Amino acid sequence: MLTDPQTCLTAVRARDSRFDGWFVTAVRTTGIYCRPSCPATPPKARNITFYPSAAAAQAGGFRACKRCRPDASPGSPEWNVRADLVARAMRLIADGVVDREGIAGLARRLGYSTRQIERQVRAELGASPLALARAQRAQTARVLVETTTLPLTQVAHAAGFGSIRSFNDTMREVFAMAPRELRAKARISAVTPDGVDPAWHHLQLRLPFRRPLCVDNLFGHLVATAVPGVEEWRDGAYRRTMRLPSGPAIVALRPQQDHVAARVWLRDLGDLPVAISRCRWLLDLDADPEAIDADLGRDPRLAAMVAGAPGRRVPRTVDGAELALRLVIGQQISTRAARTHAGRLVAAYGVRVADPDGGLTATFPDPAVVADADDATLAMPQRRRDTLRGLAVALASGDLYVSTSADWQRARDGLLALPGIGPWTVEGVAMRALGDPDAFPASDLGVRQAMAALGLPDRGTAQLRASAPWRPWRAYAVQHLWASGSHEINRLPDQARSDG
Repeated sequence: MLTDPQTCLTAVRARDSRFDGWFVTAVRTTGIYCRPSCPATPPKARNITFYPSAAAAQAGGFRACKRCRPDASPGSPEWNVRADLVARAMRLIADGVVDREGIAGLARRLGYSTRQIERQVRAELGASPLALARAQRAQTARVLVETTTLPLTQVAHAAGFGSIRSFNDTMREVFAMAPRELRAKARISAVTPDGVDPAWHHLQLRLPFRRPLCVDNLFGHLVATAVPGVEEWRDGAYRRTMRLPSGPAIVALRPQQDHVAARVWLRDLGDLPVAISRCRWLLDLDADPEAIDADLGRDPRLAAMVAGAPGRRVPRTVDGAELALRLVIGQQISTRAARTHAGRLVAAYGVRVADPDGGLTATFPDPAVVADADDATLAMPQRRRDTLRGLAVALASGDLYVSTSADWQRARDGLLALPGIGPWTVEGVAMRALGDPDAFPASDLGVRQAMAALGLPDRGTAQLRASAPWRPWRAYAVQHLWASGSHEINRLPDQARSDG
């Protein structure tokens, strides 16, 4: 986290939105904390305390600014580029693990003692994991209070509060307003429009990001590789099903100028924080594109690509195990064939979902189900079938862990130990499931062709040396390399139709 006082002060005086999410500014004379880009007149330096997180400012007795809404800023990009204990803990907290399983569950997943995790998280962020989870609950609650007509008792449950009293006390402490006061000031929309299955909770949200955002390859990749029944592109939005802790969900994500408009259908409102976290991860919305582009643009071989399409993100996944299985299904076959094979698996074993607003039919099967899938469903060479089953068994048993909080090296080693899985699959998982910003699928045909077109070595150690200047952002460099080709993953479906 950014805590150098002079750098922070400079950012605040410039109202620089690039630093939103890196730190918050607490003003001792007013008792509030703001994001760096707050439009209010910058306070005097002697009255400022910089905190590494909103939770730390709240623990210091400060409340959120009503004007700049620091609780609604994009998350810190720091957690996207690190694989240490604190970064992994933050990704798990964002995914709701502390709310569901407590600190003991967080420690169990990370393989450390609760004392070690408490100490390291507090040392870096100025707040405990419980305080960080509480700050996240407060933000989720505010979104629900201000954008839905849900009864406040349901808002408290959905945000993860254990009681109405703790919900009310936290909202007053963090926002200096009771939930009813927040709602009275907001313009709200209905939760469930007419004609929608009442079994679903329907919510509309805004997912902020740091500009610029290049939507072409981000949404284009997700749509071009979409599994029938699980994903679709409809009316300018990428839609997909998800398996969440309390049941299935459907999300529709539509890019806008300064945010992604999200529509979410949930069986259980308590899954909302998890759904938001996974959608943000899927679209890489917490990245710092200006920093990434600046580093990549220093290489004259990439400079024109970066300048021509600033803000490229890495298209990720909402489920690491699903992505790993799909990559194995797609080994050495076309994108279209991979979709067909995966769609057949979904049709046979996916959990059925009644889509209230489109053509989605099921969630992707659980690894344990894939491990026992019938040969007739897995119409592929025996060797790849064996690889798929071996991977599914490892994922289902817990021997292999490929979620956002996994140890990157341990996950790579575990994948490589499985017969039939090589560097292409491993780096694909590392890039899109683990979130390693330096993942580099060197053997990928599109990467090799693009590097050759730039006059660069396209294989072996010479290729790796040529990619060294792009570190630690090689996963983002890959997006630019892929985009130099004509594959459909590089364009939105609407663009492809208008161009063709």
